[in-house]
Amino acid sequence: MTDRKTELAGNLAKVEERITAACVAAGREREEVTLIVVTKTYPASDVRILSELGVRHVAENRDQDAAPKAAACADLPLKWHFVGQLQTNKVRSVVGYADVVQSVDRARLITALSKEAVRAEREVGCLIQVALDAGVSGRGERGGVSPDGIEELADLVGEAPGLRLDGLMTVAPLTGEYAGREREAFQRLMDLSTDLRRAHPAATMVSAGMSADLEQAVAAGATHVRVGTAVLGVRPRLG
Repeated sequence: MTDRKTELAGNLAKVEERITAACVAAGREREEVTLIVVTKTYPASDVRILSELGVRHVAENRDQDAAPKAAACADLPLKWHFVGQLQTNKVRSVVGYADVVQSVDRARLITALSKEAVRAEREVGCLIQVALDAGVSGRGERGGVSPDGIEELADLVGEAPGLRLDGLMTVAPLTGEYAGREREAFQRLMDLSTDLRRAHPAATMVSAGMSADLEQAVAAGATHVRVGTAVLGVRPRLG
């Protein structure tokens, strides 16, 4: 193996051990949690290595990085997740490669995603991004809609041609009542997921937890964890 492949294989094994241990501690089966490797700022060559190592879900947060990378890796059996704040002028590009958009947080974005998904003859999965630090504006520091706004957006996605409502996503907030209380934040997301599934039973996906707090997310019941640094290491941003 190349040095980089050896490094990534070792990092993946450590993350796998952490997820497995967290599942055991929570009384869950390992198969209940899907690892999404966040490959932002890393080259397509790393994505190719990850695919060789068995990774099937990768995530990006900037279209300008993601679009050429996805094109370069189009031959690989990967599911691409878009996890960054998404501007409507980038929607056409993102719909071209993203299987799931995890950062749906406003009606205008849903309209744009639906239009482009229909045009591209694709079905795009959508997660409502929940901002647990939402203030009076109803928006979070890093995007997302307040819990009060979930129902409206979920109904819009559910009715939108070309879109599929998959569930909810959150990022552990740095401010507000849940700052420094990741487990409680993720448990709140699970409670919101339970509420959502009463009206949308197929929306079972709960994306929460990253390199530093994946154990708390697994303990709370997350179905997907998004891990970047722990797999790929710390690297300067591109561009």
